[in-house]
Amino acid sequence: MSDRNKPHNGRDKSGHFKVRQVDLDELRTEPNGEEYIRDDVRLGGAVEDVGTYGHTHGKKVEELIEKNRDETKSE
Repeated sequence: MSDRNKPHNGRDKSGHFKVRQVDLDELRTEPNGEEYIRDDVRLGGAVEDVGTYGHTHGKKVEELIEKNRDETKSE
């Protein structure tokens, strides 16, 4: 077991972030931005949105998950 008590905050042991961090709103406005994001997710598995309104995308996904749970809930 590790002696480290601090959270890693998405970093690996060398201190670098494991997930690629980009401003998705800015990247989507570039000519090949959509393809770049798609390839990055396909190859790397995830992209973190660090833009100004990045948190709103996560809240929308959270709402969709809750809505899906309510709709698929068996009684």
